[in-house]
Amino acid sequence: MTSGKKKGSQILIDSLIEAGVEHIFGFPGGAVIPIYDVLYDAPLKHILARHEQGAAHAADGYARATGKVGVCIATSGPGATNLVTGLCTAQMDSVPIVAITGQVPLAAIGHDSFQEADIYGISIPVTKYNYLVKSAEDLQRVIKEAFFIAGTGRKGVVLVDIPRDVQTTEVKPKKLGPVDIPGYLEPYEEENSKQIAEALQAIKAARRPVVYAGGGVVSSGAVEELRKFIRKTRIPITTTLMGKGVYPERDDLALGMLGMHGTKYANYSIYESDLIIAMGVRFDDRAVGNVARFAPLARIIHMDIDAAEIGKRMAVHIPIVGDLKAVLSVFSEKIQYQVRRRWLERVAQLKHEHPLTFKDDGKLKPQHIIRTLSDMTKGELIVTTDVGQHQMWSALYYLTTEPRRFITSGGLGTMGFGFPAAIGAAVGRPDLPVVNIAGDGSFQMCIQELATVRMHNLPVKMFIINNGYLGMVRQWQQLFYQGRYSHTRLEFNPDFCKVAEGYEVPAFRVTEPGEVQSTLEKALATEGPVLVDFHVDREENVIPMIPPAGGQTDFIGEG
Repeated sequence: MTSGKKKGSQILIDSLIEAGVEHIFGFPGGAVIPIYDVLYDAPLKHILARHEQGAAHAADGYARATGKVGVCIATSGPGATNLVTGLCTAQMDSVPIVAITGQVPLAAIGHDSFQEADIYGISIPVTKYNYLVKSAEDLQRVIKEAFFIAGTGRKGVVLVDIPRDVQTTEVKPKKLGPVDIPGYLEPYEEENSKQIAEALQAIKAARRPVVYAGGGVVSSGAVEELRKFIRKTRIPITTTLMGKGVYPERDDLALGMLGMHGTKYANYSIYESDLIIAMGVRFDDRAVGNVARFAPLARIIHMDIDAAEIGKRMAVHIPIVGDLKAVLSVFSEKIQYQVRRRWLERVAQLKHEHPLTFKDDGKLKPQHIIRTLSDMTKGELIVTTDVGQHQMWSALYYLTTEPRRFITSGGLGTMGFGFPAAIGAAVGRPDLPVVNIAGDGSFQMCIQELATVRMHNLPVKMFIINNGYLGMVRQWQQLFYQGRYSHTRLEFNPDFCKVAEGYEVPAFRVTEPGEVQSTLEKALATEGPVLVDFHVDREENVIPMIPPAGGQTDFIGEG
């Protein structure tokens, strides 16, 4: 290097450090060797995943657990394309990630070169923004912009594709000022004064209001403002899957999760309400099945930072576009308490009449395992899940107390997400215990990350709900396809305990209800990673359930 110049790879690492990055999740390859060469001496902690998808999910879990921007890195071609599912997962749930990929040299692009793939084009639908860096001169600016875009407004994924020759070109670093992207304006509450006044009046007039809160409350950092609002108004609150933890779920005003597998009392409360105060939600099809039968008597206030979400699925009476933290600060200060004794009595009655229950027939039930874990830990763990029946049981029976403690793939529903996400959460929050609740199908999708938890001795506890099926698909086949279990039985599952022991991870097997608490205690008390294989009732279903496109009161199945 001459005259103060630095290679693009060094500028990249310097830019990451300047952005406050402490951890990177990745997998090296030929097109990123110059970057990894600089990483060798860099003061950054690199977590070597065993698959690029695992690296993306780990960066995702890190971001959700910490509130910081997650960073992952992969080589060109198959390395980059292996990130795509993880990037789409994060983007669907508005999680901030900066993904860095290597690319073939600029002159080789478009020639079907070895390990070439147009990740710029491929990733456009699954990112908030992306870059193909064509000059080392642009690298500093691009990285700074990438973190700004990923972590502001409605958070999301930014991909930066860096050709190999850009990494090795020497340029002189520049001193950059604040990011200035024309047309990028954060909406604030001052622009919504008329709607806020109208919303305050609607809340004052309402007799049966319900707060409906989602992941936007978490990502905007508005949890305390929301809790102040609830404490002041005494309005019952239901949440989306992504909103778990925004309000303590053991509180009398907490209704739990809404929707297809939500609590009956949450769905009935919404159905009977006359005002829904929606905060940072998408009204997605799993929360709102039949739009025409969702809260037919209610007016809707919808607050969201993304104007595109307002009115997308539901007609909204009072739209408020803005940062929730700023908007709720105004609401919390100006709102007045209204006595609604009859409504609170009705909500309490619904909770009493429709509790979460499951049949105790002597078999090992998933609900019993998760409820026991919840009671033992008082909801103070970080819990990650994969996708399927165990995800819904976890959402219903593991009662959370704080935000960023329940981490799951909501929008995309990605099997294999939970285990690497737990790795990211454990790296980002070493002060908190981390548990991954997985299905036997999901766990096998990223099972190789056992090497990662062992290599770094991460205290991730892996609890497999093993029913020998792709459980949620089997449940739908039972309920809607005359019990024709087409290719959902998992024949030849491995012995998970032996697999874990092959990675030098302690493992236990549980087959009886009486073994649950003692095994959970043993696992949680063990240092480092632990796997527990719970062999549960094979055909237990997730109840309550509302069928696809059903109304909020169209429950099927027993319970």
